[in-house]
Amino acid sequence: MTAPYTTEQIERRVHELGPWFHNLNLHGVHTAPDHFLGDYPSFKWAAFAHAVPPDLRGQKVLDIGCNGGYYSIEMKRRGADRVVGVDTDPHYLRQARFAAEVNGVDIEFKQLSIYEIAELREQFDLVLFMGVLYHLRHPLLALDLLWEHVVRDRLVFQSMQRGSTDVERLQQDYPFTETGIFDKPGYPAMYFVENYYCGDPTNWWIPNQACVEAMLRSAGFEIEAHPEQEVYVCRRTARPWGE
Repeated sequence: MTAPYTTEQIERRVHELGPWFHNLNLHGVHTAPDHFLGDYPSFKWAAFAHAVPPDLRGQKVLDIGCNGGYYSIEMKRRGADRVVGVDTDPHYLRQARFAAEVNGVDIEFKQLSIYEIAELREQFDLVLFMGVLYHLRHPLLALDLLWEHVVRDRLVFQSMQRGSTDVERLQQDYPFTETGIFDKPGYPAMYFVENYYCGDPTNWWIPNQACVEAMLRSAGFEIEAHPEQEVYVCRRTARPWGE
């Protein structure tokens, strides 16, 4: 049941739990109304919500990097039987627990990194991996761990992208003497951030579009839909290089 919070109580608790990265609407109280991206992540969700099953009854959902819980709550609103949200930051998890309580939804939140994801010891019908990849020092390892341990069926993936949006059609192999292919803007590439990007020391690797798509395929995820510039809906399949 939704806790009987008054507007004043919600406002006070939102202030105590700040700053927020997710701008949630908690019964008319917005958690990050001055977000530099705008109404985030609501506007992002609006662009790809149609690509996620509208009825999740009977399904288990895992939200990795759940932050303030926006997507976890949306999955519960679509009827998911069980939703688990994980994040490494206890600050965000406190926000997510409060937001779920205000909205009267039952969501399990855990402090866990992607590298510890096997500790869940279960697979999920739908896994959300939104805005996490570029914060990782070992991004391809993370995708491998998702495939190996938690994705039973579908993965919804999002990453910040920079560089070209071209996607070069590549041959299966090239001779050692071929170097020009690497200069083409549509060749898969990932930019390494040694220091800071956007004031954030955890922005480590930022891929271009071709790199995102190639990494997903390499990890064993078939791209079924690309509903928004940075978002992909994928199905778990066989890895091209074997188990």
